[in-house]
Amino acid sequence: MIPISEPRPTLAQLRSFLAVAEQLHFREAAAALGVSQPTLSGNIASLEELLDRRLLERTTRKVLLTPAGERVAEHARRVLVAVEDLMGEVASGPFGGSVALGVIPTVAPYVLPVLLPMFARGFPELKVAVREARAEVLVEDVRAGRLDLGLLALPAKTGLVETPLYEEELLLALPRDHPLAAGSVPLPREALKGLDVVLLDRGHCLRDQVAGVCREAGAEPVAMTYASSLETLVQLVAGGLGVTLLPEPAEASERGRLALRRFDAPAPGRTIGLVCRAGQPAEFGRLAGEIRDAIRRARLPVTMTP
Repeated sequence: MIPISEPRPTLAQLRSFLAVAEQLHFREAAAALGVSQPTLSGNIASLEELLDRRLLERTTRKVLLTPAGERVAEHARRVLVAVEDLMGEVASGPFGGSVALGVIPTVAPYVLPVLLPMFARGFPELKVAVREARAEVLVEDVRAGRLDLGLLALPAKTGLVETPLYEEELLLALPRDHPLAAGSVPLPREALKGLDVVLLDRGHCLRDQVAGVCREAGAEPVAMTYASSLETLVQLVAGGLGVTLLPEPAEASERGRLALRRFDAPAPGRTIGLVCRAGQPAEFGRLAGEIRDAIRRARLPVTMTP
């Protein structure tokens, strides 16, 4: 391996030489590159000096490649193509490269069916990697560079850049035969008093949000009944083991199994958005806009942020 301190051919030298190798004419090569002939000749002369090889045979009528020039032209062509590919990849940003997206489990079931087809249709060259994990794990992965973006409840208070996308209301989910199941009038939060409220396991941000609503209402969650996922939580409630609060988009798909009631204004809810590291490409901000538009087009029961 050549030491890093050793001089290398510059891109200007390689472009100048390759232009002459392809045109076999100095004036036409200079015109193709938009440089003067003295500049072109100087670049080639310095390249020959650096490589210690004669690359061109010059006469008054024609230019020919030496055997060494043939080899250098082949390598120069590959180098310049690779540089153009590199520049195109960087310029395309996440819309033409790759993006690693983390999603919390209480959002993934209803948002990923909207986002993944959007990515596939709108950005076929974008390679999307998705990881579902709890908020604290996603935040750490974004900080460490293992993820580019995290989709979770805000504010995360992590020091990362936060971009709100939408707000979702939390509704009371009950067994269909529960005394509060009937009726359409919004309930006061105090209605939670005396109810057995089932929560997600520790570590889920939705658990903390529901527990906060319960504390405000003076209600006590069930101590021994926890769920590891939204699906399990729904099954526990449908099976009569208690009630819970679920995001409206998640509840919208459970209307056959659960009874749903709204709360009086101001209704409990949460803000969902993206987090990323400061200094990441501006295209990530545009990607947030595309995600927001996809959710709006899907008519999910949420309120989009400005």
